[in-house]
Amino acid sequence: MITVFTPTYNRASLLSRLYQSLCAQNFKDFEWIIVDDGSSDDTVSIVELLQSRPRNKDFSIRYYKKENGGKHTAINVGVKKAQGDLFFIADSDDVLPPNTLQIVAEVWEQTKYDNSIGGICGFDGDINDGSIIGTGFPKDVQLSDIELSNNINIGYIDATTRDVRFKLKVDGDMKEVFRTSVLREFPFPEIKEERFCPEVLVWNRIASKYKLRHINKIIYLVEYQQDGITSAITRSRMNSPIASTMTYAEMLDYDISLKWKIRSAINYWRFKYCITNKSLKAPKVKWYWKAFQIIGLIMHLKDSK
Repeated sequence: MITVFTPTYNRASLLSRLYQSLCAQNFKDFEWIIVDDGSSDDTVSIVELLQSRPRNKDFSIRYYKKENGGKHTAINVGVKKAQGDLFFIADSDDVLPPNTLQIVAEVWEQTKYDNSIGGICGFDGDINDGSIIGTGFPKDVQLSDIELSNNINIGYIDATTRDVRFKLKVDGDMKEVFRTSVLREFPFPEIKEERFCPEVLVWNRIASKYKLRHINKIIYLVEYQQDGITSAITRSRMNSPIASTMTYAEMLDYDISLKWKIRSAINYWRFKYCITNKSLKAPKVKWYWKAFQIIGLIMHLKDSK
């Protein structure tokens, strides 16, 4: 039912911890696909060791190695290889609580025949204390209940990721688990010489067609690494300005508040100034967004320092 997918790059020392959390899952109908994005450490040896362990009778581990191209290109490979109905991205430095896949599977069994729903989404928690990362749902939001096994009820709301972020104003990282077919419909753009693409670019595109069933439950535990993408997000966007400007240009066309559109316009210009290859062109925006060009330039100059 579920493909657990891990993109990894020089994180061999962390894979065993994620593996242990998968072994501890009380739901076993899943596969684990690892796409190695050109690691130079002993990732392949660690994966071979994990594949040889007796506990792997519960789930298969498939490993693929590719040239370094960035997490988004690894996701595209994983989606093509996946055999599960759902695609659960689990980074090498994070873990899953023992009941995660059971919860996702049970919610999905009651959801999968609704073709307007493109997947399940839960909350991220801190790996150290289990606390929710971000705001969670606002207290005044009316949630429906879904009943799982053992008489457990979980609140949920069916909404697009854009509505949850920009209208309900839910802040913080969340864990989207998409239909594999949806990710095949909306692959990540792969831009020459760029090794980063904001996930929100694709998530926003998906939101133009599909809702997600957002459940009021932590299903993923996060530990941010000092050398990870999250810790260097501004530099990553500067080094991949086409994907970055594409993200913000598209946000200007969405039904979001003026506040978010102004922020997007500023960031569009901020990262457009990072384009040094004259053969590459940023997507065009409407003329009136040039009003925020000077603010974007100021932020770009600050970033460059």
